[in-house]
Amino acid sequence: MTDVDATSSVVGPVDLPVVILCGGKGTRLGAGQTLPKPLVEVGGRPIVQHVVELYAAQGRRRFLLAAGYRADLLAAAAASIAWPDGVTVEAVDTGVETETGGRILRLRDRLAGESFHVTYADGLADIDLDRLHARHAAAGRTATITVVRPELPFGVVDVAADGAVVGFREKPRSRDWINGGFMMLAPDVFDVLDDDAPLEREPFERLAAEQRLHSAPHEGFWACMDTYKDARRLNELWESGHAPWTAVPAPSGERR
Repeated sequence: MTDVDATSSVVGPVDLPVVILCGGKGTRLGAGQTLPKPLVEVGGRPIVQHVVELYAAQGRRRFLLAAGYRADLLAAAAASIAWPDGVTVEAVDTGVETETGGRILRLRDRLAGESFHVTYADGLADIDLDRLHARHAAAGRTATITVVRPELPFGVVDVAADGAVVGFREKPRSRDWINGGFMMLAPDVFDVLDDDAPLEREPFERLAAEQRLHSAPHEGFWACMDTYKDARRLNELWESGHAPWTAVPAPSGERR
């Protein structure tokens, strides 16, 4: 493990800036989709607004939207939305085809040597950000990623050693963990970033090899808006009045 003080340059967890990766085109959301993915609506509001408000509800105040496709539309939306009091949201054009690692690298001057949050504009969860920060600080590694076990999109057949079918399970959770976004990065992450490399490939692979990458398992609600079906499900949750990502963790760790 490298000797990293992940919190040395910040006063407290709520002072950390939040980078939201907003380069997606949303091509898998259906024919005729022309908006940048962060502006696709859930409950009549852009999904990136839900992401910002998720963080803002837990005290985060400074947001950088790493824009790509139709950065002009994202900037216009960011300027027109009535954000919560004290919240600043800046859309920064980081290039249409820039990889995720490069988008963060291009924001380096705006991050002023601080530790910071990073997440995706299309992911929502009932995440406890203070708990994530505490885990990141305790681990002392360069980066911490929230890992989740997503619900599989199909049912599973249980088969015995002799080939007999012994049961069925409808859309169980995966047994494997995946990167769920909601990351925290220390300033020395810039040592491994490259303009042409996806954050999730060479940079994270190098950090893992050097034991500088940590995980924060999340067993609660998590969803990624990757397809039209995903978007429909999120809208249905919103319309039901029980959107799990709007729950704010209480000091006890319970949701309210």
